[in-house]
Amino acid sequence: MQGMCQLAEVSRAGFYRRLLPPAVPPDELALRDQVQRIALEWPCYGSRRITHDLRHRGWTVNRKRVQRIMREDNLLCLRHRKFVVTTDSNHDLPVYPNLAKSMVLTGINQLWRAPISPIFAWQRSSSIWR
Repeated sequence: MQGMCQLAEVSRAGFYRRLLPPAVPPDELALRDQVQRIALEWPCYGSRRITHDLRHRGWTVNRKRVQRIMREDNLLCLRHRKFVVTTDSNHDLPVYPNLAKSMVLTGINQLWRAPISPIFAWQRSSSIWR
């Protein structure tokens, strides 16, 4: 065995250490079990909420440790945000035509464009004084 270790330029202790898997303490397994249970119960919880929940359950745990466990066990925070539609295209208000679409521009200062959001903001703020 010593000849093989010399050929591979590895110490004998390092070779045998590599053969044995690292011993996992039992409290680490219990903590991993708790983290997995919380992550399955609340899929949208991140490491901060899981740490808070573990502390509430009596565990003395650091957030970095919970992050490491979540990363190793691939327990990602899943967010399912609802798509909110903010545009109402089905209305009875008049729709003004886009006159700029049919224009043929031949020089400068023939067409000016500007955002209309400040106009609506001004209308809302000026309606207070009416």
